[in-house]
Amino acid sequence: MAKAVLTISSKNYGAWALRGWLMAKLAKLAFTEHVISPDDPAMKAEMLLLSASMRVPSLDHDGVHVWDTLAIGEYLNEIKPNAGLLPADRAARAHCRAICGEMHSGFSALRSSLPMNIKAHFPGFKLWSRAQTDIDRIETIWQECLAKYGGPFLFGAKPCIADAMFAPVVMRFITYDVPLDEACVAYCDAITALPAVEEWVAAAEAEPDEIDELDAEF
Repeated sequence: MAKAVLTISSKNYGAWALRGWLMAKLAKLAFTEHVISPDDPAMKAEMLLLSASMRVPSLDHDGVHVWDTLAIGEYLNEIKPNAGLLPADRAARAHCRAICGEMHSGFSALRSSLPMNIKAHFPGFKLWSRAQTDIDRIETIWQECLAKYGGPFLFGAKPCIADAMFAPVVMRFITYDVPLDEACVAYCDAITALPAVEEWVAAAEAEPDEIDELDAEF
């Protein structure tokens, strides 16, 4: 069987790329990376939220080509059922899918005003009121999950698809110095301590490419 190939974008700026990549890591899928340069016009359009296609990341595995981060997560759960990408309990699994869907389709103010930029740090960043509304909702999601399932991850002791979906939010909160309550800070610490996330961050920090538009404050 040919090794899987995961197509991703910039590790510094690519929030969707991080989601798909982290899901594959959590599934323990052996894969090689195909990295599209952030200077590619199509890739730049996606990272600037100007493209509706969102076909990066994409996964090629065993003759199957799948894109869209949620579809990748569901596919990985099918081929790696013992990896625990989705909770075993039916109600928890439904809850997990619901918050993943909310992250996938919502929080547009957060995305536009706090673009992912792992190498940057903006202490005292002034938050747009609509972005703060998104942040408040994300905090509520995290607080409810951590209280219900016991942490340190959203659905218990092991990271799952939901944690991959919210990992770029953690990166944003660190970059823009977003104030959080104690439980949410602890959750951010749990995500950043994952070896796979540490690997991603190290690669992002070593990345030479810059996109001027993404360094702007929206």
